[in-house]
Amino acid sequence: MIGVAILGAGDVANIHIEAYQQLGERCEIRVISDLFQDKAAEKAKKYHLNCDIVADYHDLLERDDIQLVSVCLPPAVHYEVSKAFLEKGIHVLCEKPMAPTLEECDAMLEIAGRTGAKLSIVAQNRFKPDIMKTKELLDSGLLGKIYFAQANSLWWRGDKYYDLWWRGTWEKEGGGCTFIHAIHHIDLFLWLMGDVAEVNAAVYNQNHDNSEEEDLSIGRIQFKNGAVGLMIASLLHHGEEQKIIIDAQKASLEIPHRISVSRQQLNGYPENDEAAQKQLEDVFAGYEEITYCDHCGQIEDMLSAIEHDTEPLISGKDGRKTIEFITAVYQSAFTGKAVQFPMTEKDPFYSQKGKVEGVTRFHEKKRSVENYSDIGIKVGGTL
Repeated sequence: MIGVAILGAGDVANIHIEAYQQLGERCEIRVISDLFQDKAAEKAKKYHLNCDIVADYHDLLERDDIQLVSVCLPPAVHYEVSKAFLEKGIHVLCEKPMAPTLEECDAMLEIAGRTGAKLSIVAQNRFKPDIMKTKELLDSGLLGKIYFAQANSLWWRGDKYYDLWWRGTWEKEGGGCTFIHAIHHIDLFLWLMGDVAEVNAAVYNQNHDNSEEEDLSIGRIQFKNGAVGLMIASLLHHGEEQKIIIDAQKASLEIPHRISVSRQQLNGYPENDEAAQKQLEDVFAGYEEITYCDHCGQIEDMLSAIEHDTEPLISGKDGRKTIEFITAVYQSAFTGKAVQFPMTEKDPFYSQKGKVEGVTRFHEKKRSVENYSDIGIKVGGTL
């Protein structure tokens, strides 16, 4: 049985705990670690866990009954915490985002490769049935050449959102809506569309005066397969409608699920091709259903990777790709130049120092609260 430690007792830890409990024959939560031990104890009580409560995660590094840690802590500490466990050969499932900078991502990958510890970055939306099937349909080649794709990561947050102590600063949070919110959809976008060749972007802060960071970003993308794309991230959209659109030679796909097929009339105008659409829908419906979804799906995949010594579906390299894209958005926006891929240590935003010195602070953060302990959060996107 795989021994698990939950690092961080915030709201996202609930999702991890519930998933591990659903897979309880294969794993056991043995520790919850949080600086606020009362929060960790309340979490253990809520889920009827007979586990240790630890304030300092360093106390776990020499234990031989912990094989896997779930890192559910603020983004700024993902690197230092993951590094400590990876160095000990302990497997790490790290909440998004992987780390604030490419420099830290590359260091995490180097350590994991050297010690043999498995590293997976949470991107739970891949483990949704329709999204998994969309990936299979795209990979089948039945749609022909991909022309254009657009991802709308549209959220709404009020001004009090950035009052939480670690939010709203480049140093502590690492970025605004592109980094924290759109990362869900950026991961899907890159997984579905493939490698990026170039990004040209702009970022803005339209409505959050207690944040140094952006609440709107627009990125134009050139993919290596020849397709072009548009990525929009926002905290300004009432209703939080989120969508991915992919226009191809033989059909258009959307997430949430929709397949559209048009054929041209004699004058070039479209009409629905119901037969071709039905053929694609039948193929889509015929793909195997996944057993576990969302966070539970990813945690089950990580347990399987440990049990069978295979790579998890979402590896550290996948996590790096997402951070590379976000870094390119910021570098392009604040330098006014397109960014070519792959990004390396030669890029000015590769390191924390370069990034913090290169960004613009839209506002000064003046309000700060320690915790929103009595208010929950909505986890993940609505795709």
